[in-house]
Amino acid sequence: MSQDVQTGIVAGTWNIDLSHSEAGFTVRHLMSKVRGSFTDFSGTITTAENILDSTVEVTIKSGSITTNNEQRDAHLRSADFFDPEKGGELRFVSTKITESADGYVITGDLTINGITKSVDLAAEFLGVESDPWGQTKLGAEATTSINRTEFGVKWNQALEGGKFLVGDKVEITLAIQATKA
Repeated sequence: MSQDVQTGIVAGTWNIDLSHSEAGFTVRHLMSKVRGSFTDFSGTITTAENILDSTVEVTIKSGSITTNNEQRDAHLRSADFFDPEKGGELRFVSTKITESADGYVITGDLTINGITKSVDLAAEFLGVESDPWGQTKLGAEATTSINRTEFGVKWNQALEGGKFLVGDKVEITLAIQATKA
């Protein structure tokens, strides 16, 4: 078994453990921020001997969006935002990993509503541990900001004074625990 000298990660395939992971977001609404998450997602991290040669793939079911407000969640599941009937999934596929001062940058293709754009995720590797049941786990967190309108998520409502109800900037956070396959 080969292992990355710098991180201690063993080369192989890791499956996201949904019960110990989170795909969250934050977006401005009026003058506050609304936080939400997706409850149905999956993905794999394929680690290589050199961590920079690793790959990441994540698929998120758009219909699993939740902000703890049923009326808002129903609107987010409509054609105004994600339209799970049509768009179905949000997908990220890495194309490159580089080192940064704070960890790593995972560059990849993000697809939302059928529109694909390259994005950079600032990533932090949190370690590898064995759980009490003998499974090897990997932990990582990654964040990015996107402009939702670039992905066809354009619904908004004008307010007095030239402002809008929903901000265009969306902050995305992935807190991942993955199990070695």
